[in-house]
Amino acid sequence: MKTLNQHSKINVKIIPLLFACLLICALPKVAKADTAKEIDVSVDVSLEKFIQDVKGAKEFLQASKGVLVFPKVYKAGFWFGGEYGEGALRIGGKTADYYNIAAGSFGFQFGAQIKTVILVFIDEDALKKFRSSEGWKAGVDGSVAVADVGVGQSIDSITFKEPIIAFIIDQKGLMLNFTIEGARFTKISR
Repeated sequence: MKTLNQHSKINVKIIPLLFACLLICALPKVAKADTAKEIDVSVDVSLEKFIQDVKGAKEFLQASKGVLVFPKVYKAGFWFGGEYGEGALRIGGKTADYYNIAAGSFGFQFGAQIKTVILVFIDEDALKKFRSSEGWKAGVDGSVAVADVGVGQSIDSITFKEPIIAFIIDQKGLMLNFTIEGARFTKISR
C-alpha cells in the first residue's frame, strides 16, 4: 500500500510529463511559419470579429495611423512560460509589413492558451518609431495601454492617453487586466 507521500512524488513526476506532451502537441503548428497570404486572411478574420464584437471599433480603426494584428498568439507555461505569434501591420487598410511577437515569463503559471493581439497606433510618431526599430519592446521602446472596454461601453466613449492601444482577445471575447509589457515585436519577411 502506497502512502500519501509516495503518491505526491508520483504526481510531481507526472506534471512535467503532461506539460511536455502539451508542448509537443502545440509546437508543430507554432513551428510552421504561415505564408503571407495565410497571415493576411487571418488578420482579415480577426479584424472583422473585432469590429463585430466591439462597439465603435470600425471608426476607431479607420482613424488610426496603423493597426498591427496577431490573429493567433500561442502562450504556454509551467513555471517558465513563453508566447509567440505572427501578424501583419496594416496602414490605410493594406498590409505594410509582417511581424512576430515573442515574450517569456517566469512565475506560477500552468497551461496554454491562444489569444489575438491587436495594437492600434494613434500617433504617427509612435508608428514611425515602431517601424524603424529592430526588435521593438513594449514598455521599453514605447508605451502601450491595454484597452479596458467593459460591457456596454464603446471605444469612442473612452479617451486614450497613450500613443499605442492594445486589445487582447481570447475565444470568449475582449480580455481585461492583461499586459503585453516586455513583449518583443520583430519585423519578419514573408
